[in-house]
Amino acid sequence: MQEKQGEHWDIVVDAKKNKLSLNIAELWRYRDLILQFAKRDIATVYNQTILGPLWFLIQPLLTAILFGFVFGAIANIKTDPIPGMLFYLSGLTIWNYFSTCFTSTANTFVANTAIFGKVYFPRLVTPLSKVISGLFIFGAQLVLFLGFLIYYAIFHVKGFEIHFSIYLLLIPYLLIVMGGLGLGTGIIISSLTTKYRDLSYLVAFGVQLLMFMTTVIYPLPLSGTKRTLVLANPMSSIIESFRYAFFPVGNFNWMALAYSSIFMLVTLFIGMLLFNKIEKSFMDTV
Repeated sequence: MQEKQGEHWDIVVDAKKNKLSLNIAELWRYRDLILQFAKRDIATVYNQTILGPLWFLIQPLLTAILFGFVFGAIANIKTDPIPGMLFYLSGLTIWNYFSTCFTSTANTFVANTAIFGKVYFPRLVTPLSKVISGLFIFGAQLVLFLGFLIYYAIFHVKGFEIHFSIYLLLIPYLLIVMGGLGLGTGIIISSLTTKYRDLSYLVAFGVQLLMFMTTVIYPLPLSGTKRTLVLANPMSSIIESFRYAFFPVGNFNWMALAYSSIFMLVTLFIGMLLFNKIEKSFMDTV
C-alpha cells in the first residue's frame, strides 16, 4: 500500500512478495499476543474437567505403566540397566513435547479461520504460541520424571544411583530441535489440510505410529540395519541424547544429533514455503 502525501501509517499490511520472508521484527512486536495465546492454550486444554492440569501428569504416568506391563512384562523387552519406569518416562517426557507441538499446530488454519478472517496479525503467532505453551506441559512432565528419578535414587530401587552429567546442559538445545521439528511438520500438515482435509484424520494416528519408530519404548539397537533404521527417525537421537543426560549409560552420537538438527532446519524451511504460500489465499479454500 502506497502512502499518500501528508499521510503516515504506523503499520502497513500488504501481501508478502517473498515466500521465504519471516519478518522477525513483526513477530517480536506481537510477542505479547503470542504469550496471551500460550496462556489461553494452557488454561483451556482441560477446562471444565475435574482433575484439570493434573492430566498433564496422569497421562504420561499411566502410559509408562502400560508400556511397562505390555513391553516389559509381556513382550520382555529389557531396558537394563535403566529401570523400566525411568526408561519409559524419560522417553515420553521429551517425545510428548514434540507430539504436543505437532498435533496443536497441524490444524492452525482450520482451527483459527474465524479469528483470521476478522483481524490482522502475523499468522505464525498461533503456531508459535502452541510451541511455547507446550513448554509448560514439558516442564510439568519433567518434574514428574525427576520425582521418580529422585525416588529411585533415595531408596536405591534396583540399585539405581543418580549421576550428574554435563550433557544436562544440552537439554535446552534438544527442546529447540524437538520444538522445531514439531513446528515444521505441524505447519506443513496445516498448510496441506486447507485443501486436503483427510490429512487431519491421520495426525493423531500418525503421531502414535511415529512413536513406535523411535526409542521411546525400546533401547536403541547396538548395531546393524535396525540401528540405522531407528536413527533415520530424527527424533530417536534427541530421545537418546535426553536419556544420556540423566543416565551414565545409553547412546549419544554428535553426528546423529547433527542429522536431527539439519532435518529440523530443512523441515522448517519447507514449512515456511508452504505456510507463506497458503496464508495468502487460505480463506478462499477453508
